[in-house]
Amino acid sequence: MSRYTPSEIEPKWQSAWEEAKTFRATRDGDKPKYYVLEMFPYPSGRIHIGHVRNYTMGDVIARYKLATGHNVLHPMGFDAFGMPAENAAMASGGHPKDWTYSNIDTMVAQMKPLGFGLDWSRMFATCDPEYYGQQQALFLDFLEKGLVYRKNAVVNWDPVDMTVLANEQVENGRGWRSGALVERRELTQWFFRISEHSEELLEALDGLDDWPAKVKLMQANWIGRSRGLQFAFSTAGAPDGFDRIEVYTTRPDTLMGASFVGISPDHPLARALERDTPEVAAFCEECRRMGTSEEELEKAEKRGLNTGITVRHPFDTSWELPVYIANFILMDYGTGAIFGCPAHDQRDLDFARKYELPVATVFAPAMGEEGTFILPEEGGPAYVPPKQETVRYLKGFAGQEAQTGEEAVEAAIAFCEENAVGQGVTKFRLRDWGLSRQRYWGCPIPVVHCDACGVVPEKKENLPVQLPDDVSFDVPGNPLDRHPTWRDVPCPECGKAAKRETDTMDTFVDSSWYFARFTAPRAETPTDMDAATYWMNVDQYIGGIEHAILHLLYARFFARAMVMTGHLPESAKEPFNALFTQGMVTHAIYQTKRGDDRPVYHYPEEVELRDGKAFLRESGAEVEVIPSAKMSKSKNNVVDPVAIIDQYGADTARWFVLSDSPPERDVEWTAAGAEAANRHLARVWRIARDVADSDASGSDEADQALLREMHKAIHDVTGGVESFGFNAAIAKLYAFTSVLQKSDAGTAAKREAAKVLAQLMAPITPHLAEEVWQMLGGEGLVANAPWPVADEAMMVEDTVTLPIQVNGKRRAEIQVPRDMGKAEVEELALSHHAVLKALDGGSPKKVIVVPGRIVNVVV
Repeated sequence: MSRYTPSEIEPKWQSAWEEAKTFRATRDGDKPKYYVLEMFPYPSGRIHIGHVRNYTMGDVIARYKLATGHNVLHPMGFDAFGMPAENAAMASGGHPKDWTYSNIDTMVAQMKPLGFGLDWSRMFATCDPEYYGQQQALFLDFLEKGLVYRKNAVVNWDPVDMTVLANEQVENGRGWRSGALVERRELTQWFFRISEHSEELLEALDGLDDWPAKVKLMQANWIGRSRGLQFAFSTAGAPDGFDRIEVYTTRPDTLMGASFVGISPDHPLARALERDTPEVAAFCEECRRMGTSEEELEKAEKRGLNTGITVRHPFDTSWELPVYIANFILMDYGTGAIFGCPAHDQRDLDFARKYELPVATVFAPAMGEEGTFILPEEGGPAYVPPKQETVRYLKGFAGQEAQTGEEAVEAAIAFCEENAVGQGVTKFRLRDWGLSRQRYWGCPIPVVHCDACGVVPEKKENLPVQLPDDVSFDVPGNPLDRHPTWRDVPCPECGKAAKRETDTMDTFVDSSWYFARFTAPRAETPTDMDAATYWMNVDQYIGGIEHAILHLLYARFFARAMVMTGHLPESAKEPFNALFTQGMVTHAIYQTKRGDDRPVYHYPEEVELRDGKAFLRESGAEVEVIPSAKMSKSKNNVVDPVAIIDQYGADTARWFVLSDSPPERDVEWTAAGAEAANRHLARVWRIARDVADSDASGSDEADQALLREMHKAIHDVTGGVESFGFNAAIAKLYAFTSVLQKSDAGTAAKREAAKVLAQLMAPITPHLAEEVWQMLGGEGLVANAPWPVADEAMMVEDTVTLPIQVNGKRRAEIQVPRDMGKAEVEELALSHHAVLKALDGGSPKKVIVVPGRIVNVVV
């Protein structure tokens, strides 16, 4: 070729890797294994440059580890169940399966030209019956072990999608996809007993040394261990059977400031009252239409309904507190009941002021702020200092004066226990994982409901319980409920007429064990223990921070459950040794406005940039530019990698997404950045061609100088890759390329340096690296070549430059042999013309030589 032509280079080398099965993973006891995995994608239709960045990071690590002698597993699959496929089927009249597999084909066709070193032979989608059949087998094993159970629970119900939503899927009180007002309903649901593992899941975070601290903190907060007091208020005026209201509090030290008791609209007492009182029923129904996430509850107006019931304070039975049903209390947390201490909780204070309830300050600043501190009951805000802060107790228990909140809580618990008021307990915020979803496109729950036998597990030999294809979405709700030939089956135990469970599993289940399935994706059991023992754990996991809590927490629980049921070795209880959360790729949004002022979003290729402004190519109309926004299909600001490959090649896309920013931060995709990356890669190709065609000799000094820079590059690029400092590694590659181009070294030294440049670039730009490697006579594929090792001796400079200071001001510098003695350095410094001028014929008062650093002359 006469010029750098990615369209010819890249398919050639992709074919060579495929023919050589370069990335096919097989067990090899003679090599250390390395398992690198990116969080697998949902097949939404097309990938964009954001996906390219994520997968390129994993590919750089995988290729580097292959070059350093590891046996690498680097697989790819698709997280393929879920509501989007059903929504697409309802919109188009098609079938979720057809939509999903068509999208998978499209995305694979987009990904393969990017040259990712993936073991495609292990690919699966979670909607493959072979995969979800093994997931059903896991479910049955978990059921037998007591890790999964069924109970009535209050859930978020989307009346349009007609399915249960997690708290995180409720936004402003509406379903995240349908936009319908969400209702809270009580349904019989399947649950995983994740809460029983709260303590272990929390404690084990301390051992995850190679996880980001922010992710571990997010998980710790989600698990939410707290030390508090569990006690009961005795009631007055309550219906029969409700003579006590159980409360759990983490601040028992504020009991003397109690003003009211609040209960959840789903508390058993509230449900008993609403059966007979229309006003209560209407209020509770209104509350159940609210969002249930903490954020939603925090933002919502705090409202309550006085039940007319009172409770007696545990330390003074003549002190009665009103009982309110409150919209900000969830049944899922604690006992579904709280006592309000308005002086020390802003939410409680807002509530108390709204309903004219008393406010009593329990503690105040310990010192120094008496003159500026306004008591909450006198109009000041709630005083909520950290528990570690020392405060002065105004109303407290015996021995409670100036002390920290933590000390006061323990003193209050001890006092209450001594007086038989309650018991100190440790609780966790984490609740059991509800996995039932009322939809078709998910993994069927493999149980049968029999009037005679109850809930009966399906026999394993009948797995997979496969989804029927002949379903329709012409009416809302779960089509499985309307499919008698699938739903109605004989009981596996007694043979009588029975019905299948028509709920399917939460899609988080599908992604909670896929990493284990990749170790033996065609096994006839969920895992092959020999393969799992060899390949697990995942050595490097890569994905977005948005999965820091649920996916990663569920996967950690699943790994433990799989150990307990014999599907993973004990060493795999924590499945991910190292975690990296990458930043996003952003792009400007281009929009115009309709006549009704609604925005119209335009793809980047529809827009031309001129003089700092943007215009539509077709009409010339000016376009509003919203800079650097997260790529979103709904805003049309996505960049299709296929278009980039067609224009510049895959290596350009790979190089640019890693070069412009540290990988944990966002990077903005720009056409100018892609063009600059492409120009640099073309420059590398030309340098390699010139070296290959050259037959020149150089001086020994020039050769050694180039080789020293080569070894520095090896050292710095290696460090960059190993530390995920890909942008720093690329910066070094830029610098070394310039050194190579300008060097006066001979052809032999240049050829050696250019081949090392190809090896160092190979994880990032594998196609160009192969071409350069071949051009320069490299043996075999550069993908299989061992990673170069820096010679420490070659990185030590023979000479060193020393600055000379005269009376503290820099006047000159000298270059001396690194091992020159102090006397010789002093003599050389004093003979420098700048120093002689400063001495003006005199002698120095003192000369200080710091070897290898500096010379100080005092005149």
